[in-house]
Parts: sequence; structure tokens; C-alpha cells
Amino acid sequence: MRESVFRKDLFAGKVAIVTGGATGIGLGIAEELARLGGKVMLASRKEQRLIPAAKGLSRDYGAEVDWCVVNIRDRDSVAALYDTTLQRFGSVDFVINNGGGQFLAPAQSIPPKGWNAVIETNLTGTWNMCQIGGEKWLYEHGGRIVNIVADMWCGFPGMIHTGAARAGVVNMTMTLAVEWASMGILINAVAPGIVLSTGAHNYPAGTMEAMDQTVPLKRLGSVQDVADSVAFLLSPAGDYITGATLRVDGGGSLWGDAWPISAPKEPHHYDIPPWPEDRWPEFAVAEKD
Repeated sequence: MRESVFRKDLFAGKVAIVTGGATGIGLGIAEELARLGGKVMLASRKEQRLIPAAKGLSRDYGAEVDWCVVNIRDRDSVAALYDTTLQRFGSVDFVINNGGGQFLAPAQSIPPKGWNAVIETNLTGTWNMCQIGGEKWLYEHGGRIVNIVADMWCGFPGMIHTGAARAGVVNMTMTLAVEWASMGILINAVAPGIVLSTGAHNYPAGTMEAMDQTVPLKRLGSVQDVADSVAFLLSPAGDYITGATLRVDGGGSLWGDAWPISAPKEPHHYDIPPWPEDRWPEFAVAEKD
């Protein structure tokens, strides 16, 4: 990761939970918070990735980084995550909802089990983290929530399940920004475009190289690009921002076509509609000079 643009002690004394924090974008966010002086609780389902991530960040930045296995789809598991964090660090200032998952598939081939799994993780899991976080700490003490969503502004061909879930999270973000404002809770979202992270291992070789051509800046995003945006929203610079979604996508949501559509078997023939005077010549009148 490149050198941070923020001062080193920006988040000194602050405590953050980062779901999906052991890999990919979540790890990049956790790393940025740790090197800016924050205390970080990494949360994920896989202990074998949580342990080296937490120990590595602790060593590299001299930071207090701990870990907790969690299934955000399970409310008891989420409650245990908050209890563990409060016992370990004493507060929860920031919640970064990065945990999620999806798979590439055309809509007609997605089975009910696959649909439900993605919706329950990306939408319901984020809701669990928000509501239980409020009950455990935020309602009384305030804080900030950043929800990591996706570039689904033009639909999400190939991933309709996650597109629907992430759109729901954006609406949730706007709604909670209003309902929870009086409790001192700021809640925003960050929508990364195509980001080169450890998650790229899950896609066929050459996918990333092809996808950068759909981005106006002609490059993939980095986890640092996303982490910087999250840090901005958590910093004093974000004190008057709530209910917003920041697109970190190199302009990709404004342009590009990543879902190929085959040409029709027969070319279209178009009949141009006639002018009224040609359609109803009996009623035509002479044009005045």
C-alpha cells in the first residue's frame, strides 16, 4: 500500500469493527485504520485468515488489532462480536460493513438457495450489524457506520442477487441517516468499482485485465483507493456528511459495457413514422411563407 494521505494519529483512541476484514477491501480498510492509530476488530467467518491478518497488522503498525469469528447472517453471532469488541476495547466508534459475498451467474440460473444466501449476507447481514450495533453501543454513544456496496447503478447483469441487495443497503443507509441523526450516528456508503484485491483469485485468469477497459480511467481501483474514501468519511472531514454514497470507481458507473449482448439473428428493419401531413394527406394544408 502507498503512503497514507492522512496524519498518522488521526484515529488514535478510536475503535473500529471491520467485517470481511481479513481479506480484500476489508483488509485494506483495516490496515489504513491501524496505521492511523485506530484499534481494530477484524471480523470474518474464517479463522485461518483472521489470525495472520490481525497479527500481521499488529506487528507492522504497532497497533491494537484483534479478531473475532462472526457470521453476520446470525444475530446471536453479531451480538457476540459487539460484546467481544466492547470487552476488549471498551467502545465502538466506527462500524465498517464490508462483509458480503456473491457469485457470477445469469439471472435464470440462480437457484433459490443461492439467491437467499446472497440476500441474507449482503442485505440482512448489514442490517444485523447496524441494528445490533445500535442496541449495543451506538444509540447511546453515537458513532459512524460505513457500508461497502457496489457499482449497481445501471443494474448488475451477471449478479442480480448482489445488485438487489446492495441497492437495498444504499436505501437503508439513506433511511437510517435520517432516523438515527438525533442519536449522533452518521451513516454513509462507499461503492467501489472494479478493485484489484485478493478477491480477484475467485475469477478466471484474464478477467481483471479485460475489465479495466470498461473504466474511463483505464485502470483498476486499489484497496487503498477505497480505504482512503472510508477514512475520509470517518475523519472530521466527514462531520457533515450522512446518508451519502461515494462512488469510488474511476467513472466506471458512468460508462462501459461489461455484459455482452449477442446480435439478433436477422437485422432489424425500421419504418420511420410519417409526418402528420403524409399520414393524413386529406387534412394537409399548404405551408405559409
